[in-house]
This record gives sequence, structure tokens and C-alpha cells, in this order.
Amino acid sequence: MKRTAQSAGRPCPRPGCKPRRGAVWRRTRAAVGYGPGPGQARACRCKLRPAPADRMASPAAPKAPMLIRTPAPHDPLPSEITPRSAYLNRRAALASLGLAAASPLALAQPAPAGGGKLAKLPGARSAVPGAVVIDKPTSYADATSYNNFYEFGTDKADPAQYAHTLKTRPWTVSVEGECAKPGRYGIEDLLKLAPMEERLYRLRCVEGWSMVIPWEGYSLSELLKLAQPTSKAKYVEFTSLADKAQMPGVRSGVLDWPYIEGLRIDEAMHPLAMLVFGMYGEILPNQNGAPLRLALPWKYGFKSAKSIVKIRFVETEPRSSWTKAAQQEYGFYSNVNPNVPHPRWSQAAERRIGEDGLFAKKRPTLMFNGYEAQVGQLYAGMDLKRFY
Repeated sequence: MKRTAQSAGRPCPRPGCKPRRGAVWRRTRAAVGYGPGPGQARACRCKLRPAPADRMASPAAPKAPMLIRTPAPHDPLPSEITPRSAYLNRRAALASLGLAAASPLALAQPAPAGGGKLAKLPGARSAVPGAVVIDKPTSYADATSYNNFYEFGTDKADPAQYAHTLKTRPWTVSVEGECAKPGRYGIEDLLKLAPMEERLYRLRCVEGWSMVIPWEGYSLSELLKLAQPTSKAKYVEFTSLADKAQMPGVRSGVLDWPYIEGLRIDEAMHPLAMLVFGMYGEILPNQNGAPLRLALPWKYGFKSAKSIVKIRFVETEPRSSWTKAAQQEYGFYSNVNPNVPHPRWSQAAERRIGEDGLFAKKRPTLMFNGYEAQVGQLYAGMDLKRFY
């Protein structure tokens, strides 16, 4: 085959190379000196990348340096980089509020995560210290489809599949026990008891996985103070609904129903202890503990009772459901502690749901789930390995 004017270009440095028509050298090859510039025809049948021996033997093909980038320790993981869709949503929101030139701190706040199709329940950003972390929120789809709610089954998908049978209206919560003003509150009364706040909390499960969820509600203390607990009220006990007609899991013997949890009175009164009515700007989905639940971000998730029907002030430490089921595995306090392993799960690291699936790199678990500055003083002087 003869070379023509149409195929002419810089001659190939390889000896004995046969000419070729048509193909064009790519810009990247020209930039490193492997051949003709952009738009010049490649006049040979060589593969695009010359062999190392050719590069060394021919002065027309200088050796290109190999650039290998080693990630720095502070470089973000791919899973930690904000998706483009969230970035664009954030920019649009800032532009609509006239915040295009906002401060770096404002720009660092997480983008709002989309909700579902439930009734809206907006809340103002909370001013409680520690109530808003800068972590990227878990997607609404993950947060509402991967749950532990044994009243509807023991599989993670069971609550989303079966919780539609739960009737959340009407709903009444009884506040009783060692208090001066016991009472019964309808869910509508509780929704109006205090201004709604949005708090972006970490949620850490004892099973070694975690989420970041925007909750709607207010401090639990707003309700507890109305009851005026007496000096005998050392603890607060929470009881969840247990209705076999609505909750198929209650028909099983996996736990001693109803589900009961408890807190020390000072824990319950802490500003971060939250009475929750919604998430992602909407009312709570049934599978996430509707119509009201707790959110205790420094404790393992099972401490946050769901679908609460009774709050009782007591003088002695309540026997929570999981403590009764396996006392050697579940302590009363159940604070997040990477130094105290569960018999079945290490607590030193966690898998954030929604980050690169099952192959996501685990992240180190923080003491008190990262809320040590806010709640550490509650446990000053305690042996946290003994009182786990």
C-alpha cells in the first residue's frame, strides 16, 4: 500500500512499520511526544501505545514520565464526595435565598435530602449544640427501607413491607408515675406543644451500621417538664404499642412484648434527647416509628423507642426489653463506645448505609457517636466498660 497525500503525516519511528490511511492521532499522544499533532493523519498500523523498547531506541519518541498520584491521608473517599445532583440542588437553594456569596460555613452545611409523599412537617434548624452535624444525610429510600422494628418482623425489609397496617390516628400518649401532673396527650396536642426543629443526627446501630437522618421534633424535656417529675423520679420508662392485630411481629416470641426502654432522668432531660414526629421534612413513615419516637444520637439505635404510647417516671432502673432478652449483650446505658465490643459485633468501626454498598470502607466509630462534647459529663467518673 502506497502512502498518499491524504494519509501523509509524521513518519513512524518504528522500523519496518507498514503505512495506514485515515486514523488520526489523539491529542493526548501528541502532548507527550508520541507522534503527530492533533489533526495529522497516522501513517502506520502501530498500536496506539509504543512499546517501551521503541521509546528507548528512537529519539523521535522521547520517554514520557510516569505520573503516579498517591492519595493523601486527608483526601476524601469517593463515597464522601457530594453527588452532583445534591450539589446542584444546594446551589439552586442558595440562589433562591440570595445566598450565592454565603460564608464557607454556610456552604458546608449538608444539602437537604428528598423525602417521600407523606404530609409535610417542616422544622426550623435547631440551635441546640450538637444538633446539626455536617455529615451527608442518608437517602430517604435507604432510611425508610432498612430498619429494625421487630413489631413488624426481624428482617430489615419487614417494617417497610408490613407497617402499612399501623393506624396512627387517633393516638394517645399517657404520661404517669412519679410526677405532679400526669396526663394523657393526643398526638395533635403533642405536635403543637413546642416549635418543630430539624436536627441532623447520626444513628448508630449496635449491629455495626449507621445512618445520618434529618429528624423533625423537639427536645423530650419539653414534654417531661409539663408533668413536673417529683424527687422520686430517677428514671423514665418508655412503652411502645404492642398490638397483634396491627403488628404481625408481636405474635412472635422474639421479645417480651410490649417493647420497653428506659433512661436516667438526666439523660431524658438532656437537650439532645429528642421526641420525634417526622423525618426529611415530613411526618414519620410507619416503618420508622410513627407517629412519635425517640432519637438519642449518642446511644445505640435500639434505645430510641418507637410508636410510644406510655411514658412513666419511676424510682428504680427500668428493665428494658433487650436487657431482659440478653443481659450479657445489652446493658441499660448502651452508649456508643468503640472500646466495648458486643459479643457478636465489634464496635470499633461502622458501615454507613448508602456508601458504595456492601463494599464500602468502614469508618471508625466515635465515642458517644461523636457527641462526647455534649453528653460526656453525664457519665463523668463512671466505668463505661462496666456500665455499658
